[in-house]
Amino acid sequence: MKRILSIALALAVLLCAAGCGKPAAKEPEDTTPPQAAQPMIDPVDDNYRTMYQIFVCSFSDSNRDGVGDLRGVINRLDYLNDGDIHSGSDLGVQGIWLSPIFKSPSYHKYDASDYYGIDWRYGAEADLKELVDACHERNMIVILDLAINHTSRQHPWFQAFRQARIDGNTADPYYNFYSCVTTAQKKGGISYQKLAPGIDCWYECNFSGDMPELNFNNPAVKQAVVDVAQYYLELGVDGFRFDAVKYIHYGDTNRSVAFWNWYISQLVQIKPDIYCVGECWSGDSEILEYYPAMNCFNFAMATAEGAVASAARGQSISKYTAYVANLQKNILAQNPNGMVMGFLSNHDMDRIAGAFSTENRMRMAANLYLLAPGSPTIYYGEELGIRGSRGSENTDANRRLAMLWGDDDLVHSPTGATYPDSKQIKTTVADQLADENSMLRYYQKLIALRHKYPAIARGVYTSIDCGQKNFGGFRVSYEGRSLGIFHNNGNEEVSYNIGSYGFTQLLDFVGVSGASFEDGILTLGPQTSAIVE
Repeated sequence: MKRILSIALALAVLLCAAGCGKPAAKEPEDTTPPQAAQPMIDPVDDNYRTMYQIFVCSFSDSNRDGVGDLRGVINRLDYLNDGDIHSGSDLGVQGIWLSPIFKSPSYHKYDASDYYGIDWRYGAEADLKELVDACHERNMIVILDLAINHTSRQHPWFQAFRQARIDGNTADPYYNFYSCVTTAQKKGGISYQKLAPGIDCWYECNFSGDMPELNFNNPAVKQAVVDVAQYYLELGVDGFRFDAVKYIHYGDTNRSVAFWNWYISQLVQIKPDIYCVGECWSGDSEILEYYPAMNCFNFAMATAEGAVASAARGQSISKYTAYVANLQKNILAQNPNGMVMGFLSNHDMDRIAGAFSTENRMRMAANLYLLAPGSPTIYYGEELGIRGSRGSENTDANRRLAMLWGDDDLVHSPTGATYPDSKQIKTTVADQLADENSMLRYYQKLIALRHKYPAIARGVYTSIDCGQKNFGGFRVSYEGRSLGIFHNNGNEEVSYNIGSYGFTQLLDFVGVSGASFEDGILTLGPQTSAIVE
């Protein structure tokens, strides 16, 4: 063991913080936003960041063994953020979320066998420290994916627990380290596996028999996971994405919420500005229960059938804007420091590009969630339009395919990937950087626009229903300023009198067509969004 276990005393719960004239109309094919009415600034002085999720083994390979690694991420930092928010040559993200990097027997590494060791395929602790330092130089943060509800069966904690149970040694500190029951105590809806022949002991394992669940009724377990987080916070890591938060006490939301209130309170004492986000794959009502402790990903916005993709395909835009405004309102009622955490897809979902019949619809989806409040997350390769789905083989490896760099990077897809090349996009990062009209270039412009107006991330949103299926938007209030964000998700140009809402000028637009403003009338081309004041 690399840490000494101790029993934690519960402490009080803390909340985790977490002018120009009228522009001329643009030609439809010109998607470059007009010049700013004010100089661009770098607003990154808080946790309202545009994040980028990296599935490490599939991202970039530095040592030519085919497996992505931490040094590969370091080598690609200029692609993600070159340190100059004005350059326009990088993607412009302000933080990265690394999939699990701890020692583990699996390729995905959500089953840690040692929380204090970096998996040798990914590098060493020195590489992580170098990555963190390099990101901080660029005003980026690094968060680690931390699965604490379960470990690997190979973890020394589990091995000690198993032996203590076989020996019947109730005095062993690991005897109650994992959640286990007798045959008579089994509960419906929870998965178990027999620990060993000859004893009536079944350990909880809701994801796999290889992933036993820790026992969070045990104070020593609670302190052990605090120690893990503290170790990496002291190394310089900025926070965590917490896996499967509702599985701490699966089936008992109140107890799981109580744990996270306590746990995050401990971490806030170590790092007051910690960036935390939880994965509660559930409906909004259950997700909101966790918001007093930390922000949580908003799953109703994601996937092919989610709020963003549905709106991008032409569903009522006011239905979408009303949902976002109401979601933000409900979050702030739970936690005044809470944020909307939007995303389109992640490592557990089919790639979002497959949800759209045209690339223009994908661009509209990007507008809808990146011109929205809070701290959105881009899944690596989304900015290229990379595709991938489980398919008939039902393998998540197809959702975690190799990044398409177009240079001599040898990174390959995970073992078990079967997604056919014939269905994959034919362009790479190199190709798209050379094409001003590419999806990547579009994401660069869109993210730069988000950064240009701090109100987009930080403002309070009110839905504006214009009575039209494909045209509507938001009023965004921030620091005494009132902006409007309007979307046309249809196939036809729309003209609408937004002067009646008090808006007097067009600041910027982004989309596949143009925009103009005259005498209070905003004319917005199809699948295009505008920012007004």
